[in-house]
Amino acid sequence: MRIDAFNHFFPKKYFEALQNSGLPDIGKRSTNIPAIYDLDVRRKIIDSFPDYKQILSLAAPTLEQLSKGDPDLAVEYAKIGNDGMAELCEKYPDHFAGFIAQAPLTARDAGVGETERAIKELGACGAQIYTNVNGKPVDRPEFRPFFAAMEKLDKPIWTHPARAANFPDYLDEKKSLYEIWWAFGWAYETAAMMARLVFSKIMDDHPDLKVVVHHFGSIVPTLEGRVGPGWDQLGTRTSDEDYGALLKSLKKRPLDYFKHSFYPDTATFTSEGAMKLGFGFFDFDKVIFASDCPFDPEKGTMYIRETIRILDDYGMPKADLDKVYYKNLERITGKTFVK
Repeated sequence: MRIDAFNHFFPKKYFEALQNSGLPDIGKRSTNIPAIYDLDVRRKIIDSFPDYKQILSLAAPTLEQLSKGDPDLAVEYAKIGNDGMAELCEKYPDHFAGFIAQAPLTARDAGVGETERAIKELGACGAQIYTNVNGKPVDRPEFRPFFAAMEKLDKPIWTHPARAANFPDYLDEKKSLYEIWWAFGWAYETAAMMARLVFSKIMDDHPDLKVVVHHFGSIVPTLEGRVGPGWDQLGTRTSDEDYGALLKSLKKRPLDYFKHSFYPDTATFTSEGAMKLGFGFFDFDKVIFASDCPFDPEKGTMYIRETIRILDDYGMPKADLDKVYYKNLERITGKTFVK
């Protein structure tokens, strides 16, 4: 059995709310990818792969964008999405093994109340957040109650990159061109978020926190030398902050946090090289299978098929392959997906 732990879908009522939100590009996005909202299309895709189920999560836009700064509206959208995904899992258990709650971090309680409801009452596997909150880093004090709550609940946090064209690549420009914000920006964004969790000491303060990082940790495995020997010299390039003292105060070497404290998924957009780098960098027992369906050129099938092919051809023993396909996920969520 293969449990796809990170892919995206819009339940019907949530999709209707999106269409009525007034945000640009919603229509273009959904029209081009029917599998993101059409249940029949999605179920047919799942049925085309043997021994395969999905864990559902919402796709962008973020709740912060949808709610336009209204904390109560963010909770309302989260409830619509979470209820919709729970309903799908209950109605179609042969297709959907579970769902990831969407946490409304801009709510007055940092999303704790709705996240706890979704996990305790609806049975969510964990909660999804984005790598920034309307441009704010996730390590701001106002969001810390969420991380404390997730550690107490003992459920994973799925993190998804969030960056748009309004993040310019150069100081003298007002926007990122050529979708650089997505192709390279999302990878940087993921790595930057991981660094903020480490150096803000959220990972020290909550040692049992389980954070899932999309796209096999993005650029982090490629930059092992900078994360390791490079950050072993933290502070040597900075005169206006005492980063040397911060480095000494951490409980572990920076590299050790990145290698051992995060849970990467296998969504590499069909890149065999990225898969090898990821397996070579991260703890094997923390890698979970994910495809990022349906955002591929075939509108839903390619990333699933190619990710499975790469994993099946990797040459690992079946016992290890089963860990990646579902056992690691079962361990970190505390749920049984394969009986």
